[in-house]
Amino acid sequence: MRFGDTHRCGLNRRHALLGAASAALVAARAQARALLEPPRADDEKFMRLALAEAAQADLPFGAVIVIGGEIVAKGRNLGKTNRDPTAHGEITAIRSFVATGRAAEFSAATLYTTGEPCPMCMGAILWCGMRRVVYAASIAELSTRIGQIDLSSAALAEAAPFRTVAITGGVLAAEALALFPKP
Repeated sequence: MRFGDTHRCGLNRRHALLGAASAALVAARAQARALLEPPRADDEKFMRLALAEAAQADLPFGAVIVIGGEIVAKGRNLGKTNRDPTAHGEITAIRSFVATGRAAEFSAATLYTTGEPCPMCMGAILWCGMRRVVYAASIAELSTRIGQIDLSSAALAEAAPFRTVAITGGVLAAEALALFPKP
């Protein structure tokens, strides 16, 4: 066998492996989904608790994490207080829940948040493996009041080939937007 033949065989094998890997990635992406769901009976009740957190926050964003109808963690934006730009309501709720030692239960959790999660927060929600996110005001609605990165939580979830998450938006959106000063 000549060098060129071996080289060609190696390339053909690499192409075959890359092709198989690409096909697997496409299949995995096809399985990743953002399941857009309508509101459920208890969503307003838990969103009101997130709104109460938001009313006490540095910026009016609040979140609660619920498992089996029980609030297991709360959070609010503490960016200025903690001098931490990552201290969004969702992140502080996640940190609070992790501190309880129950992080293995994220897959049973629903996170309620007063604003559609930004890419950082939605990424954290996906990495934690939460099964559902419920938000009040959308990114588009929030951008009429404050600066926002124009990337929806559904778009980010669709780009995560390792996770499926249910997303419900618009629950008490007017109440959440009312917490922000009008432009």
